[in-house]
Amino acid sequence: MKDKLRPRLRLVVLALLLAVMLLPLAGLFFFRIYENQLVRETEAELIAQSVVIAAVYSHNLREAAVSPNEFGALVSTRNPREARYTPIEPRLDLATDPILPSRPDAVPATANSQFTAIGAGLSDILEKTKNTTLAGIRLLDPTGVVIAGGGDIGSSFANVEEVRTALEGQYSSVMRTRVLDEPAPSLYSISRGTRIRVFVAMPVVLDSRVAGVVYIARTPNNIVKHLYSERGKAALAVVVIVGATLLIGLIFLRTISRPIYELMERTARISAGDREAMRPLSHHGTREMAELSEAFLDMARKLQARSDTIQTFATHVSHELKSPLTAIQGAAELLRESGDEMDTAQRLRFYDNIAADTHRLNELVRRLIELARAESADLTAETTSLARVLPGIKPPEGLTINISSGAQLPFQMSSEYAGIILTNLAENSVQHGAHQLILNARIEVEAILITASDDGNGVSSGNKDRIFDPFFTTRRENGGTGIGLGIIAALLKAHNGTIRLIDSEAGARFEMILPKTV
Repeated sequence: MKDKLRPRLRLVVLALLLAVMLLPLAGLFFFRIYENQLVRETEAELIAQSVVIAAVYSHNLREAAVSPNEFGALVSTRNPREARYTPIEPRLDLATDPILPSRPDAVPATANSQFTAIGAGLSDILEKTKNTTLAGIRLLDPTGVVIAGGGDIGSSFANVEEVRTALEGQYSSVMRTRVLDEPAPSLYSISRGTRIRVFVAMPVVLDSRVAGVVYIARTPNNIVKHLYSERGKAALAVVVIVGATLLIGLIFLRTISRPIYELMERTARISAGDREAMRPLSHHGTREMAELSEAFLDMARKLQARSDTIQTFATHVSHELKSPLTAIQGAAELLRESGDEMDTAQRLRFYDNIAADTHRLNELVRRLIELARAESADLTAETTSLARVLPGIKPPEGLTINISSGAQLPFQMSSEYAGIILTNLAENSVQHGAHQLILNARIEVEAILITASDDGNGVSSGNKDRIFDPFFTTRRENGGTGIGLGIIAALLKAHNGTIRLIDSEAGARFEMILPKTV
């Protein structure tokens, strides 16, 4: 495996947990969106208050019969139908609008006595409104002089930008830097809205002239301020978040991380040859991890069993090949060392022994090749039957093969492989003194059951459990290799079939099960 940049699982988990912990704090940086909405809500409230106060002020002006000549700038009139609804929408935006310096102080001025008298009558209303809405309210005459509200009565705000715009007959709203009476909490540094104050200047238009200005201001509601005031609860929330994160980490550790590392440790032990490592994990965590570990350990057990089988098979092969090779080597050395001293009869006997052992070696090699082909046989979609296979088989001398029933029943296997199976069964029967082999096929649920019965010597009770072991034979002197039944079992296994020896009153009887064709 190439050494690529791959983070470890614990690093990924730690990064995810930190992200979970920091997510609520990161949310503070999105407060500007909410604060902008709070600013606009504040502006909308100030507009509503200004319109009401302007309406009351206009009513008082009419009752006092103040001459329009005392009013200010002329305002262009609209069609009465169009002017019926004149909504003023909030327009301030924290992201785009500038925050002006704090409001300039008022300058001394002289107010018209008529407007001063009307303002005095409204002072009590403005004071009560201020106490409820917490807004700073000032009522200005047409020249920008304060006639009611606050402590600036008799002073002029005509030099203030938003007031100057309102005196010209246009609505104006701005954000200005808030003058704090005490240092702001440190958390306020992340918020832009905590240091501002919204100012609204609403012109009072009467008889198409500016009769005054409602100048009103208030600090927007602020979520950070609320958070600071509830710092105890906020701290509790942080503790809950940290605790929840640690709990998530613990669950992740026990359900995923710990089983994975244990499985990695088992893998290293198995690769080192430790058979004890093939036992189940001490803790699986999740069902998927249990299935994964079980599948892995099952694969390891199968590979180990396969390795043991190969090792045992190699031992058997070396033993089977070593015996004739040793006999051939011994006979050849005796023939070489004896020279002319050995008579013809002895020499021929040694030659016969060498020829017999050579034949046995050839037979072993041939059968091993057949066994290898059988174990690597591919499952095919071909089908055949006993009636189709039997004509292609040449029975051993002295043996007849008959089909008692089910000759035409199809089963899933090629005729070539079926012929190899029947040939090996016939050779096995002949080696055990049989003269007749009877085949029978029948349907058994979702499979085809084939039995092969002979009239030979049968299998002794002591050898029943060993007949499918590689190289096990009781007829070695007659050329038996002990591989024939192994070839049959391997071919059947490759075709999802099985073979077993069943009890019989006479001879040997094998039962084979193969899948039925669809």
